[in-house]
Amino acid sequence: MKPFLTLLIAGLAPFAFQSCKPSTEKSGQTASTKMFGISMQTLNNPFFVELNNGLKAAVEAHGDHVVTLDAQFNSLKQKNDVSDLLNQQPAAIFLNPVNWEGVKGILIEAKRKSVPVIVVDAPVSDPDLVLCQVASDNFEAGRMACEALAKVKPAAKIVVLHLSLNRACIDRVAGFKAEMAKHPGMAILDVQEGKGSTEGARPVMRDLLGRFPELDAAFPINDPSALGCVSAIESAGRAGQVSVVSVDGSREGIAAVASGKLLSTSAQAPEEIGRIAVEKAYAHLEGKPVEKEIKVPVKLITKENVHVTPEAK
Repeated sequence: MKPFLTLLIAGLAPFAFQSCKPSTEKSGQTASTKMFGISMQTLNNPFFVELNNGLKAAVEAHGDHVVTLDAQFNSLKQKNDVSDLLNQQPAAIFLNPVNWEGVKGILIEAKRKSVPVIVVDAPVSDPDLVLCQVASDNFEAGRMACEALAKVKPAAKIVVLHLSLNRACIDRVAGFKAEMAKHPGMAILDVQEGKGSTEGARPVMRDLLGRFPELDAAFPINDPSALGCVSAIESAGRAGQVSVVSVDGSREGIAAVASGKLLSTSAQAPEEIGRIAVEKAYAHLEGKPVEKEIKVPVKLITKENVHVTPEAK
């Protein structure tokens, strides 16, 4: 063999062997690290930002990493997002569903691909298709809100600003109504969709104030909705006349309680929800049993016990 050909073959040999060597890498992860997918219903809400941060910090503490996708309150986008995550072969997916009844298809797809799904914050209608669900005690959060309202307005005339696609919000309203049954003087004038956002709640509350002159209380299902209600109340010249109770315990919500704009907010623990969810994911990957449903306690924040951090001022 000529010296030139000998050198050429010797130079190509390592590449020939490498092409036959089986790869230990998957899309998004290697043999030494894991990738976890996160699908959030929105990141335009401080609660969900904190929840995502809690998930990310807990995963990174194990030396692994996450890919977070924002569904922007769009069920179809969320389905596509989860399909994209599944194509990256994640170790697990943390799902915060937009529509609690609209994710069955993607849950079936995840099960077919043997990717465990841990639902965070908002339960789904098909719990058998997921590994576990980690959420606040939303029924208790709603009950606490009504109890706080009943102490100051036992004959309150109330409007509810709902987000009925979301199971967490359904549970909050159910808890509110269960407590309200103990206070026969209270009455719900109307229930409307507030879209779970400040921008969505403001025009709805403005309309309700015009339709119901006797309206003197509101239960929006989260703090962003509550801030939209407060804005509408102030614009209508009704500040101090309409009591607003909410759920979240966000920095903005707590600041509104401290200033007297909100009567109360039932505080959740989003970073703790994230930490627990990640803990359960790793337990499952290690072959350990995992509880099907985990409820994280909530705490009522009122002006009597509010503590405002410098960031919330």
